[in-house]
Amino acid sequence: MGVKHARDYGDILAELTAAVGLIEDSYVFFEMEADDWERLAEEDRREVHEALAEDLFYGLGTEPIITVGSGVIMLDSNLHRINILLGDTELAAVLLV
Repeated sequence: MGVKHARDYGDILAELTAAVGLIEDSYVFFEMEADDWERLAEEDRREVHEALAEDLFYGLGTEPIITVGSGVIMLDSNLHRINILLGDTELAAVLLV
């Protein structure tokens, strides 16, 4: 189903892709090993992050909190945003409206 949004999906996806890229071990979400991740070219890493962002966007429609490596992705439906956290530190926020 995905997350309710009023902004252009392409813009949200681009921001969410960049945000999940801030989580150094985001590849763990896809059960990749660090060595496999290191061997990927930068463009391939971006494609993995985009696939992850798409999965998160739709997953947050049913699960408001999703762990990604050492980070946490949280939907704040009251403020219409997706928060990307590492511990107590907010790495990024993606606005939905």
